[in-house]
Amino acid sequence: LPRVNWSAGSGQMSSGTSRVRRTGAVSCWGGEGRRVYHSVFLNYSSCMALPYELLIGLRYTRAKRRNHFISFISMISMLGIGLGVAALIVVLSVMNGFQKELRTRILGVASHIQITGISGELSDWPTLAAQAMQHPEVKASAPFVQSQAMFAVDGGVKGSLVRGILPEEEDKVADFRSTIKSGSLDDLRPGEFGVVLGADLARSLRVFTGDKVTLIAPQGTVTPAGVVPRLKSFKVVGIFEVGMYEYDSGLALINLQDAQKLYQMDDRVTGVRLKVDDLFQAPRIARELVRYINADAYLNDWTKSHANFFRAVQIEKNMMFIILSLIVAVAAFNLVSTLVMAVTDKQADIAILRTLGARPLSIMAIFVVQGALVGFIGLGLGIVGGVALALNIDVVVPFIERALGVHFLSKEVYYISDLPSELLWSDVWGVTLIAFVLALLATIYPSWRASRVNPAEALRYE
Repeated sequence: LPRVNWSAGSGQMSSGTSRVRRTGAVSCWGGEGRRVYHSVFLNYSSCMALPYELLIGLRYTRAKRRNHFISFISMISMLGIGLGVAALIVVLSVMNGFQKELRTRILGVASHIQITGISGELSDWPTLAAQAMQHPEVKASAPFVQSQAMFAVDGGVKGSLVRGILPEEEDKVADFRSTIKSGSLDDLRPGEFGVVLGADLARSLRVFTGDKVTLIAPQGTVTPAGVVPRLKSFKVVGIFEVGMYEYDSGLALINLQDAQKLYQMDDRVTGVRLKVDDLFQAPRIARELVRYINADAYLNDWTKSHANFFRAVQIEKNMMFIILSLIVAVAAFNLVSTLVMAVTDKQADIAILRTLGARPLSIMAIFVVQGALVGFIGLGLGIVGGVALALNIDVVVPFIERALGVHFLSKEVYYISDLPSELLWSDVWGVTLIAFVLALLATIYPSWRASRVNPAEALRYE
């Protein structure tokens, strides 16, 4: 409605040369020329009056239109925004879940920080481990011996990485024990030459717990007949399954002392593995450990040793965010056609408001409110639906798989056979902000067109 002036003492309001009685009007206290709003829109107290642009915009949004096609397009725009926002939240949550699951599986085998000798060996590893433990954020340490070998069984040969560990110390820096499918890690006792094989490695060698395998070390023994490969018979005392082909098919665990004897390392080790309080701070802690360690050694954290995995997941997450943001943008810009048709439908109303004294910016604000409200409702539906689906995806996906009789993530193809999900509220707020900004941008052109309506032209045939 137009701006009107209150004439003190006369009990009337004036707008131009016309007179309007004070009865039924609501105003906020102020000086002369205060703004007044008619009570047909407001039942609030005099200090809670809202701008008429907001009230008319809300009224246009909820009012029944003569043209039902406009209402249909508005509903489609609303649902499109909601669907795009929900899809974006769910996909980002699934990507976060994959990243977390991949990180958990890798760190179940790898350590947060690894210290190795420049020559491939560390002679005084207890002193080095004690120096590393002086850092307040280092929780545990464990030595290891690592080298390559070949396993032979009944004419079949398979290459593998062999890691010598102390089971009681390894539990402090890794989670191998939870991956054991057969046997026990505690059976890796010194002098008994037991071995724990990865599931795929054991399957390719066709061995089970209790079977014998021959380990062929690359370091040979010099004899009068020449260099003879060093052979040693090991008993399979366990089988582990991490869920990553890299480890399940190419890693074998033996006792640390057995590894030292096999590779003739005496009391030396390949390196020391460390566990820290916060795995995401491992790069910083690795840099700080340089001040604590007095030895010639390499320091490597988990983000560098498995950088390709996490970089690939992060790139894929960013690309999915961009692609699905375009879907939200397409849905948001459906508001343009909705508002253009609404402006055409309301040209007579716009002309009357302009005749009563409404400014072009006020007309523009009315339709911005209308479009923003449609976008806000769609955004709310998308957030609720996306969050609910992301939190219950472990229930929804198995139900769909059972109903359709398919398995989306085959264990033979993917590292992770179940669809994980981790909802991060920072992603939800980011998606919300982007979708709402796109919805607001979509209202600018139709609102500007509404503000340019010529009252005389609009009312000529009314």
